[in-house]
Amino acid sequence: MPVVDDKVVLRHLVSMEYLSEEEVVGLISRGISLKNGRASQSLDKQTFIANLFFENSTRTHKSFEVAEKKLGLDVIDFHVETSSVNKGETLYDTVLTLDALGVEICVIRHSEVDYYKQLIESSTISASIVNGGDGSGQHPSQSLLDLMTIYEEFGRFEGVKVCIAGDLTHSRVAKSNMQILKRLGAQLYFSGPEQWYSKEFDSYGQHVAIDDVIEELDVLMLLRVQHERHDGNGTFSKETYYRQFGLTKERYECLKSSAIIMHPAPVNRDVEIADSLVEADKSRIVKQMTNGVFVRMAILEAIIAGRQER
Repeated sequence: MPVVDDKVVLRHLVSMEYLSEEEVVGLISRGISLKNGRASQSLDKQTFIANLFFENSTRTHKSFEVAEKKLGLDVIDFHVETSSVNKGETLYDTVLTLDALGVEICVIRHSEVDYYKQLIESSTISASIVNGGDGSGQHPSQSLLDLMTIYEEFGRFEGVKVCIAGDLTHSRVAKSNMQILKRLGAQLYFSGPEQWYSKEFDSYGQHVAIDDVIEELDVLMLLRVQHERHDGNGTFSKETYYRQFGLTKERYECLKSSAIIMHPAPVNRDVEIADSLVEADKSRIVKQMTNGVFVRMAILEAIIAGRQER
């Protein structure tokens, strides 16, 4: 699949399910172009944007902020702990208020799955919504930076063997990536504890033991164990999880020389992956973070273009 630097026009970015393959390829292409030094689109008017993060975040939050400043957007401070959320204000009313004040784009992370539906279906709110993660639902910008990283490495998606391994049920990264990678022609495997796997994954790939496929993989996509989303049942000690499901040094040596390791981070070192492997030769974890800035610039450009065409 050739990637060309096509202009993408979006009203919102909330789920990979809503993007066409052409839009996905266009956003990846634009991210690569920006990373390679292509100038960003110039703004023809002042544009206000707010980042509303109701869950903790370093990479996604600050990556969006860097992308916004590189594009010359006016970033409005928003801190949950000092906002009217503490007085009982709903997410809808928070966005309604910011929209009324002239904020045109809201990047939102929230614990409620599909929180964005009420916002994008509103006849009153005109602000564009960019989903920075909704509970265990979707994480489209992370998915796009992952795709960009894979494409830079292999130049294609068709036939690339990808194993998504770890805390599958709770992972919005797994859900976003399995949907689009399947559509793009990748061969998918899932690995990890049986109790963290559900039948919804059966339509996209097969559940396997990591040791059964590790020698043939092109991409090993590790997932963080999301302790905050577990109720205490069916959890593992760090040592047990690492030994049974994690990327040990022994498993690392079984990977092909051309294979790459990915992880959305933050990494639980010596749980999902050996501490010494986070920056190993086959690891692309740091590269993913770098790519996040450029693909998020591409996303915001597409949103701005969509607003200009209204």
